[in-house]
Amino acid sequence: MASFLLHHRHEPEKCGVAFAAFKGDRSPLRHTTTLASCAAGGHDVWWVVEAESGAAALALLPHYVAERCEVVQVREVRIP
Repeated sequence: MASFLLHHRHEPEKCGVAFAAFKGDRSPLRHTTTLASCAAGGHDVWWVVEAESGAAALALLPHYVAERCEVVQVREVRIP
């Protein structure tokens, strides 16, 4: 499995919609902890997930969030 960074950005007025999208959804990311800048005014949310492909990584999210999300394959590196 590969690691992917999922980056979701929304407008300030859509913040509630983005979080509400998880209610009633079977996303395995629901009720987990991640990084977000909403409280600081940035309105970005990031997840690092493991999946077989970028499409499979996006499938972990509710449709509303996934369709507004950038997916990037990543891996850990040691900084010299």
